Amino acid sequence: MTAPERRVQDAVRRHARTRAFAEAEDVISAVLSDLGVQAARARVEAAETELGLELCVRLQPFQDRYDQAVAGGDAAWLTEVCAGKHGRWGRICVLPDGHETSMEEPHWGHNSEGQPIAWVGSAPDGW
Repeated sequence: MTAPERRVQDAVRRHARTRAFAEAEDVISAVLSDLGVQAARARVEAAETELGLELCVRLQPFQDRYDQAVAGGDAAWLTEVCAGKHGRWGRICVLPDGHETSMEEPHWGHNSEGQPIAWVGSAPDGW
């Protein structure tokens, strides 16, 4: 294959990829704008906030210890924290790794708005 042919082939691949991403964004936007999806999302967020508040008294010491570890640069302690990831808020779980089975607790932490939040499951890293 000649250099001009490779450039054309590369340009065609880039165009196809760009078009596929644009189409995917359109589909995602359509799904997220659906009123039923928006209502379900609102119910999930309300339940996560409500459960987060219910667990606050019992789990706040974990948040306090996490804050101390961050402020003091306690890397050893921070490596023991759960890697659970919330789909919207990221890695905010402050419970010990393995808490879902050892403590039988959902993920728990504070979101960037300062509200306690609890959730089940973990978002994938690429999310």
